[in-house]
Formats: sequence, C-alpha cells, structure tokens
Amino acid sequence: MHTPPTLARTVLRLLLAVAAGVCLSQANAQTLKDDVATAILVEGRVSVIQNGREVPLFQKMANAAAFQKCTVTARELIVTGPDGHAKFQISDGSTFEVFQNSQVLFHDTNSIEDFVNLILGKMRVMIEHRNGPNPKKVSTPTAIISVRGTVFDVAVEDDEGTTLVSVEEGEVEVRNTKQPQGGSRTLTQGETFRIYPNQPIAKAGQGKANAFKFVFDHLANAAVQIPLGPGGVGLPGGGSPGGIPSSQGDNGKKKNPPPVTAPPPPGGGGL
Repeated sequence: MHTPPTLARTVLRLLLAVAAGVCLSQANAQTLKDDVATAILVEGRVSVIQNGREVPLFQKMANAAAFQKCTVTARELIVTGPDGHAKFQISDGSTFEVFQNSQVLFHDTNSIEDFVNLILGKMRVMIEHRNGPNPKKVSTPTAIISVRGTVFDVAVEDDEGTTLVSVEEGEVEVRNTKQPQGGSRTLTQGETFRIYPNQPIAKAGQGKANAFKFVFDHLANAAVQIPLGPGGVGLPGGGSPGGIPSSQGDNGKKKNPPPVTAPPPPGGGGL
C-alpha cells in the first residue's frame, strides 16, 4: 500500500521544520490565538513555571532531534534571571519584552483584554493597532494600565508594588487598584507617572519620560543563543548583558540617559 502523496508531503514538511530548529511544531499544534505568546528573542536565563517546576524557555531548539519549549500559554509565569531578556509576540502582532530579574504572568484571567501582569521587574509593551483600536490591559500589584495601541515601559520597583509607567508613543490610562477613589490619569507621549500603593492618583504628580526614562540593559538582538543546560540560553563565552538603549532627547538626537530615578517629594508626592 502506497502512502498518499498529500500525507507524505505533510510528514516531510513537519520533519523539515523540526530539523530547522524552529518553533513550528508547537505553534502549529494549536490555532494562533491571543492566549499563546511565541518567543521571538530569548537571551540569558528565561524560564516558565509549570506545575510548580521551572522549565527553561528557548527561542530555538538546541537539538534538532528534541523539542524545546518556545511558547507561553495563558496563566503561565515567565521568570528571568540576572542576565535574562526575552521578547514575545501574539497573533495580532502585539509584543511584550521582559528584562532581567522580572516575573510576568501572561493572561492571568479569561478576559482577552488582560494582556500581562507584571509582578516584579521591568518590561516594555507594544500594542499593535494598525487595524484599529486594540483594547489591552497591563496590570501590576498596584496599577492597571489600559491601552488602545501604544508603546510604553512599566517597572515594579519594590515589594509593595510601586509602579513606574513611561509612555514612548501614544497614550495610556493608569489607575491605582489599591486607591480606586483617586480616579485615573491619562499619560501621553513623553510622560512618566509613578503609582504608589498608599497614595491616590489624584494627589500624585507626573513628569517627562525623557527626564526619568528607564535604563534597561538591552542585549544585542543579533546575539547567538547557546544552550546552557537547565539554566536556559546564554551568550557565547558566558558574556553578560551589555548596552543601554538610547532615549530621544529634546533636540531629537539619541543619547544614553543617566541611570537615575526621581525620589518622591516630601510628603509622599509623585515625581
């Protein structure tokens, strides 16, 4: 009995995908939905917590004969180490980038609008809106950030959940979930806002993003990923992350910002 030509071609395509070391075997196993995020960049130690155990995350397979996890599904916790850095994309083109020493819960509720929950650390979010408004919410232990399509940075600065939001493009609305009586505030391009767990938003101030822009230790996107066993993926020669993304200054020229964070004013005010 001969194998039907269609089936033979299908099997061949699957084998080629595995040999190429890409994430197609898992991505094609389920319909592309917003509750699946695919790793498009993984550097350093990046893991996902599944059933109480840490599973290293890989952008590519270390061995063509063995499958390596490269997607994150709803309610999975992403954890990065001191050299960790990863970027994920969902089907509508939106991305979220997780930096070192961070914990991010992907889609922690059944609502498609609840994009990610930053528990600790720093991340950058880009909501795709080329096809119109794309309602998404990013949450932290203290804040909910509502967006329709924009690029912004979020940092959870301490165990109390103090949250710093910096808008690079578009606008976002921020609310303090621990002090809901304070209402909300809309931030536009170039603005930064800090949300304190014990202070209503109405009493807080805001500043310019260029003055207090986050200093993220970006890793080179062109770096080669090399498996480091159970620790995840690292840089050749055991190098550590380097490079600092430039920010846009008032004169339109890119420059590296100083690693500063504005202290709160007397009386527990905002920036």
